[in-house]
Amino acid sequence: MVTNPEKPKAASVAQYIANWAAETGIELVICEQLDSYLNNHPLTIWAQNNLDCVLVLGGDGTFLSVARKLAPLGIPLLGVNLGHLGFLTGIELSGLQQGLDALAQQDIQFENRMMLEAEVRRNEAEPEIFHALNDMVITKGAFSRMVRLTVSVSGQYVDTFPADGVIVSSPTGSTAYCLSAGGPIVSPELEAMILTPICPHNLYSRPMVISPTEKVSISMITQGVEAMLTVDGQQGVFLKHGDVVTVRKAPFYTRLVRLKSRTFFAVLRDKLQEGTSND
Repeated sequence: MVTNPEKPKAASVAQYIANWAAETGIELVICEQLDSYLNNHPLTIWAQNNLDCVLVLGGDGTFLSVARKLAPLGIPLLGVNLGHLGFLTGIELSGLQQGLDALAQQDIQFENRMMLEAEVRRNEAEPEIFHALNDMVITKGAFSRMVRLTVSVSGQYVDTFPADGVIVSSPTGSTAYCLSAGGPIVSPELEAMILTPICPHNLYSRPMVISPTEKVSISMITQGVEAMLTVDGQQGVFLKHGDVVTVRKAPFYTRLVRLKSRTFFAVLRDKLQEGTSND
């Protein structure tokens, strides 16, 4: 169990789960702090062979952070929503006991969620590699000046446009920044990349859905303007004129644990249409 200690209810929910595990006969490894555990403990074969599931106590941000680190191991993740929306988490606090019982009884299902891999190339330097569950976002800096971006798909030129930036999202991330920028909602059962310009200054740039076998390359052609690549809204690297960001399907998936009653469209209706929160 990994817990975001900044969430007000984290300690009490973690204790509740610890008591449940003891009563149920489930061995529970408690990690006091998410970052310190994941950064200081190497991801070894031991974890692969001995962990059946990782419980993530927090919001979507906490879940994304854990997913990026543990996805290469293929260990299923089950989130308990201590945040606001909770698109990625599988259990709401109002149904905590029922969700835990379903887990103990194996009344669950697994989902493989496609992840993204971004490669940042700058001159002759070694490329930097990043992974994301939701999205890779290239945006302008603090000043209100657009950037000019050239986009190509597997070597085929698509467009050059001035904009505030561009989002390359996975189907999982289609309900995040992509949705707010006017992109489509894509079922997470599909594998695809969604390319969504952010406030493009022309009349014809529109979101595109691209095959996961393709590679999306985005080049910064504006000089003297700050820009940044942001990974799942949590990691970032500054971009300069001439830098090329290539986004493709990652070689591994994030495995999600889902309660059978909690379907994608039920969550979509609950979270977006009705605006339900965890408060």
